[in-house]
Amino acid sequence: MPKYSVKVKWGKETYPGVEVNTEDDPVLFKAQIFALTGVQPERQKVVCKGVTLRDEEWGNFKLANNALVLVMGSKEEDVPAAPVEQTRFVEDMNEFELASALDIPEGLINLGNTCYMNATVQCLKTVPELRNALLNYNSNSGGGTAGELTSALRETMSMLDGGGAGGAGGAGGCAGAAARLLRALHATAPRFAERQPGGGLAQQDASECWTEIVRALQQRLPAAGAELNADRASVVEQYFGGTLDVQLVCAEAEEPPTRAKETFLQLSCFISQDVKYLQSGLRSSKISRLPAYLTVQFIRFYFKEKESIYAKILKDIKFPVELDVYELCTPELQERLTPMRNKFKELEEASIESALNTKNKNHGDSKKDTRPKKAMPYAFEDDVGSNNSGYYRLQAVLTHRGRSANSGHYVAWVRRGDGWLRCDDDNVTPVLEEEVLKLSGGARKERESGIGKPDARHGETKVSIRPEV
Repeated sequence: MPKYSVKVKWGKETYPGVEVNTEDDPVLFKAQIFALTGVQPERQKVVCKGVTLRDEEWGNFKLANNALVLVMGSKEEDVPAAPVEQTRFVEDMNEFELASALDIPEGLINLGNTCYMNATVQCLKTVPELRNALLNYNSNSGGGTAGELTSALRETMSMLDGGGAGGAGGAGGCAGAAARLLRALHATAPRFAERQPGGGLAQQDASECWTEIVRALQQRLPAAGAELNADRASVVEQYFGGTLDVQLVCAEAEEPPTRAKETFLQLSCFISQDVKYLQSGLRSSKISRLPAYLTVQFIRFYFKEKESIYAKILKDIKFPVELDVYELCTPELQERLTPMRNKFKELEEASIESALNTKNKNHGDSKKDTRPKKAMPYAFEDDVGSNNSGYYRLQAVLTHRGRSANSGHYVAWVRRGDGWLRCDDDNVTPVLEEEVLKLSGGARKERESGIGKPDARHGETKVSIRPEV
């Protein structure tokens, strides 16, 4: 019988009737203990009948109904540490910081070098169409390991939307959901279950995690309005998928170039001596279909043959809050983008004129125009999930701190409304936009990647239609 009801004892506290399923990885039981005690899994020593529970397998850790499980370890707050950032008092906060500080969403607990997974999930969560498709997914529809990973991500998204401790499941629910997501990720891609020499989980690459999760979702989440673009069978292909026009030239024979089309779910920004800005790192093949959300990966890791290690390029590469990719598109797509771009220009000019008139009426005292603005469609009518303007607005950034691909720490920076949040595992804090724009590498030793959606620029959709770079 793999399921047991045990008694957990931590210090003076006792928790009877804790359900344990030994078919799950031990890390899931440790996540349950975290939910009860607040002791992080990596700080726990779990003992039953003199046998210590390991992270990777149950081994000789034998359970029975009503067995007594002893937990040793202290909560992080029991070990005071110097604050990383200067204390901010309420009276010193601006309007955005105050609102954010009083309404912080839930984070995801680090189950032992799982920051790469947590940061990836927080970035994907910023895409409302993807999140809605996940929440509507039937977890009983099967689908092998891809179905298990999709179901686990659905549960995680639901827990995060629940609002943390005061919501559906609280911190314990998110801890359990994160553990089940990790288990599903290991089943889908066993390399993520690799261990360090000491037995703990090894650090993994967030870009590879993004690829595995998106691949599973591509198989399990059907497209919306598929009759408008039957060649895109999934939500992922609709909202993340683009098309490149590629010209192939044979270097060994004088033959005319061959043209072909390639699809992509993310673009790569290759870093060279001449690349200082994101746009210059993307000038390669021409884009013939722009997705609603544009994901760009900065290629910062490379293999050093002499040392046989993956090193990191620390060069500072700037990325903007608003990105215009018009010059990266084919002439045919540029022609299709022009009408919406002209509308944006007209609305921008009208907005400036309105602001000047308001300023003159108030004798030089300009006031913000609070009148509702017209929301613009961001996709072509015959192509659900496309971008019809070429404009994008920064929505999420995923960074890596450290010099090696096998170590360091991943953090997600996500837009919420007109502000930003820093999602460092289960520690979520508001930050200013200036802090996000400093994440361009160089001395900060960060690696960036992001997701993007077209910028509608005017109206209520300005913040809900957001790009990631």
